[in-house]
Amino acid sequence: MSQKKINICGAGLVGSLLAIYLGKRGHQVELFERRPDMRANLIDGGRSINLAMSNRGWKALDGVGVGEEIRKISIPMYRRVMHDQKGKLSFQPYGKEGQAIYSVSRAGLNARLMDLAESTGNAKINFNERCTAVDFEKASATFKNYETGKSTSSEADMLFGTDGAFSAVRAAFQKTDRFNYSQEYIEHGYKELSIPPNEDGSHKMEKEALHIWPRGNYMLIALPNPDGSFTCTLFFPFEGSPSFSEQDSTEKARELFKEQFGDALDLMPSFNQEWDENPTSSLVIIRCYPWVKNDKVTILGDASHAIVPFYGQGMNSGFEDCSVLEELLSEKGEDWPLVLEEFQKSRKPDAEAIADLAMRNFVEMRDLTGDPSFLLRKKIENRFYGKYPDKWMPLYSMVTFSHIRYSDALKEGIRQDGIMAQIMALPNIDTKWDSQEVEEMMLKLC
Repeated sequence: MSQKKINICGAGLVGSLLAIYLGKRGHQVELFERRPDMRANLIDGGRSINLAMSNRGWKALDGVGVGEEIRKISIPMYRRVMHDQKGKLSFQPYGKEGQAIYSVSRAGLNARLMDLAESTGNAKINFNERCTAVDFEKASATFKNYETGKSTSSEADMLFGTDGAFSAVRAAFQKTDRFNYSQEYIEHGYKELSIPPNEDGSHKMEKEALHIWPRGNYMLIALPNPDGSFTCTLFFPFEGSPSFSEQDSTEKARELFKEQFGDALDLMPSFNQEWDENPTSSLVIIRCYPWVKNDKVTILGDASHAIVPFYGQGMNSGFEDCSVLEELLSEKGEDWPLVLEEFQKSRKPDAEAIADLAMRNFVEMRDLTGDPSFLLRKKIENRFYGKYPDKWMPLYSMVTFSHIRYSDALKEGIRQDGIMAQIMALPNIDTKWDSQEVEEMMLKLC
């Protein structure tokens, strides 16, 4: 195995994890990050949706021996807690007994991954460096320093672009021939708010749960933090009625919350200030291909497949990029041209699938989680899954609690939709949902 000089543009979550994997392989890695060192200036969370770590992300972290350490700073969320307009609660487990997704601090996780990258002894991180140009022939990139204004070029054997949804490396791909690219802004944006802890540091709502206020075309969610607070995110249309454009004063926004999210508003003493000061941000889906140029320059993570956050899989799919790449390197003996070609061909269908799945889950969360027939369907599926795990795994479990390819999970989810449509159409399904008749029909349809 020959040591290579590898540059990574972007020292966020995916770039830092990739640097750990490559550094542990003995390669000399240099990262260039446009932001200052967040470890010295922890960036405020106003722009960052809470992260939900699930099996794919844990596998990637465990692969570099950091999983257990990150689990110590994460909070398991075993179920959804749905809040109706009157504050009445209903519940839906995420998976089998003991299965959970985990609320993790983006900043804390990123800072730890940076530390681990540097601790390999093979990775150096340069901050305040904005990528301004890419040379595909030399696998080089030019960076301009925000503090000094000085431009420098760095040549390497390979360059990876892990610089997010608005990637500068991908922008260079877009200027090349036969590069397919699309970006889609969905009609919804988001704004973050918070629920502080009780005076004793405890949580004001159930701690080990993801809270949802589903309201049809929009929703509020809340994820727990270790300090006893919750980070709340309102997903709301930009235009129309109701929409962000209508909430042109804090008083109007407060009235909306009083009507739709009254029990949450009661727990938000800083609502007025946060509504005024926290940004309203857009949500974008990026699709593109190819991800590799000249066997030397590769984009991955959000740079190649940014998705909306409604399945909690953006970080997890980016981390899975890293673990899949690592598996291919081990399997192919670091035959880089072969590895990179197989990587992009195998991951592209999964990137497409999780983008579709994320939008599908948005509809489920905002429209269906408070619907009695939807909750009944989930009960039927979970009962059948418990008895016949070899014949049925709910789509959410396939995506979140397994390593089944996203593309295969989507196909199976569509097949399951057809079966459950027939089951839910049975007369009196609400009274006989756990009967032998329903069980036998599902066995037949499977």
